Amino acid sequence: MMNKYDTVGIDYVAINVNDVLAVGATPVALLDYIAVEVPHDDLMAQLVRGLYKGAELANVTIPGGEIAQVREMIRGVREGYAFDLVATAIGTIDVSRILTGRDTKDGDVIVGLRSTGVHSNGLTLARRVFFTDHHWSVDKYLSELGRTIGEELLEPTGIYVKEVVAMLEANLKIKALGHITSTGFLNQSRAASDVSYVIDSLPEPHSIFRLIQHYGGISDEEMFFTYNMGIGFCVIVAPEHADSVRRIAQDHG
Repeated sequence: MMNKYDTVGIDYVAINVNDVLAVGATPVALLDYIAVEVPHDDLMAQLVRGLYKGAELANVTIPGGEIAQVREMIRGVREGYAFDLVATAIGTIDVSRILTGRDTKDGDVIVGLRSTGVHSNGLTLARRVFFTDHHWSVDKYLSELGRTIGEELLEPTGIYVKEVVAMLEANLKIKALGHITSTGFLNQSRAASDVSYVIDSLPEPHSIFRLIQHYGGISDEEMFFTYNMGIGFCVIVAPEHADSVRRIAQDHG
């Protein structure tokens, strides 16, 4: 809709490396597959630029990939500009140190790392609310956002590799890590130990979440199930090391 393809590559790196990170592994490499209707230079250049930027932020290499032209399978809203972008990442870890949450216990602390906005979940719902139900254009400027709705929805997913790897290398007592995507904070229930969680405080969600909820008439429950609501990654840590986790996170912005 915006003819802007230079951020989606960052999203695809982010979703992959953040998931690899969630078991305590250090992401090292990523492969991409790009299927296109037509390999237009302006499309391909922007996609690759985003992948490059994402790899830079995640400190990974992209040693290979594949481009397939499959015009019989893919049709775009803008003729000739449809594509499917897929990626997979690998990381390294000492198998004895894989984080499954099995050592989580009463008194451990959850530290949330701020998201950059919607990330890569719930965009179908956001498009329905703004563009189908209310017929906004992507260049509608909103003072609450300080930019257009299209620019806000294309804000790339946060990449948490450098700060979390620094926490792991500091030998802090980290019990579990959680990449907050769809199902929100319920991702924490995957921990191997028999624990539940109490979340005492949350930051004010980004303005985009309030707009989606207001204009879509969406319940709190659905918002927290579909969106990250301001927290993109969680670190579960022993209480004596919670301040160190916060300090490292702040050092990385």
